[in-house]
Amino acid sequence: MKIAFHTLGCKVNQYETEAISQIFVNNGWEIGDFSEICDAYLINTCSVTSLSDRKSRQMIRRAISLNENAVVAVCGCYAQTAPEEIEKIEGVNVIIGTKDKLKAYELINEAYNNKKIINIVSDIRHEKNYEDMEITCFESKTRAIIKAQDGCNNFCSYCIIPYARGPVRSRPLESVYEEAKRLADRGFFEIVLSGIHICLYGRDLKDVSLIDLIKKIHQIDGIKRIRLSSIEPNAFTDEFIEEIKKLPKLCHHFHISLQSGCTETLKRMNRKYTAEFYKETVDKLVCAFPDTAITTDLITGFPGETEEEFAKTVEFVKSVPFYQIHTFKYSVRKGTKAADMPNQVPPQKKEERSREIIAISAKKEKEFQNKFIGETFDVLFEKEVSKNVYLGHTMNYLPVYLKSEENLEGKIKGVLISDGEIFTHKNVNR
Repeated sequence: MKIAFHTLGCKVNQYETEAISQIFVNNGWEIGDFSEICDAYLINTCSVTSLSDRKSRQMIRRAISLNENAVVAVCGCYAQTAPEEIEKIEGVNVIIGTKDKLKAYELINEAYNNKKIINIVSDIRHEKNYEDMEITCFESKTRAIIKAQDGCNNFCSYCIIPYARGPVRSRPLESVYEEAKRLADRGFFEIVLSGIHICLYGRDLKDVSLIDLIKKIHQIDGIKRIRLSSIEPNAFTDEFIEEIKKLPKLCHHFHISLQSGCTETLKRMNRKYTAEFYKETVDKLVCAFPDTAITTDLITGFPGETEEEFAKTVEFVKSVPFYQIHTFKYSVRKGTKAADMPNQVPPQKKEERSREIIAISAKKEKEFQNKFIGETFDVLFEKEVSKNVYLGHTMNYLPVYLKSEENLEGKIKGVLISDGEIFTHKNVNR
């Protein structure tokens, strides 16, 4: 029997798909490619925007078109928030949602034998139990994602995720630690700690916090790097920064959500900080870690965003030492407060503002990279991207492409950043 998986969205989804796939492997199934004919397909969906919903539907229909006799299973955030929409797609057999994903194996087998539609999506808004999963390997040979937390309590006005993932639930510290040890024993050097709202790790547990988790994993000899997934600025208290300064394995790369550089806009978004607080946080981090890379997300064209508010955002992002800015045009998300807000911004205006931020980001990225020309970094090489050209990353997440006849996969090498071209694959000397 052969099954193929397709994952949309965040690192948490990537982790969950990996955990599910290993159950199938352990039971004798073969993992196929999503482009080939298989006996079953599982699509782990995303619902962060309406575009994500549309992409999820496209992948569901693609699976159905590949083999009309296959079992098609759908799980994840879109399945959780719109199971009735998915039920209407002829050819779907299993709908799971964001909990009970570990039942995918038995449900797909049940549907395969009986060819009936199974929908086990249930209300997750008051869920208190963390669904513990585990992985023993990962698609990458060097970097592994570990899910340590689920759920979100923030209810930002544009975001559906609290309704899709439920409240904050944390994975027991020892469970995360044991999984990190197993991955280290299998040769993984870097761990990415991920969660829907990772900075609230431990909020529902006794006497445990994110810094405790980081310190615990830091003790594992085989782990050379610990990287954090997206994190809120509120996490970086003075105490937290002082503690992480003592941890040399923690990567100096922080993806800190911004969404807008205008405090008035942030207030309508129901974000829990001001633009001024965000900048103070970044300044503290740069002071503590001069080589740190700060990346972020930003939304253009949020409802009510005036020319004046956008101008404040532009000046703000220019003043903050970002490495990269991931820019998104606001997308109306049914079921959120922002969808019903007045003064929706026209699509053309969203596009214009998005292009302006993207141009600023491109300039900042080049400026940040050029700061390190002439310095030597330890680079963890991950894969061969073309013949004798290997991609790796520094601790502060600079991409490094290096031509080498030696197989560099899974190795850490000191590399002199001789010029800016080393960061771009197409410029690597063939």
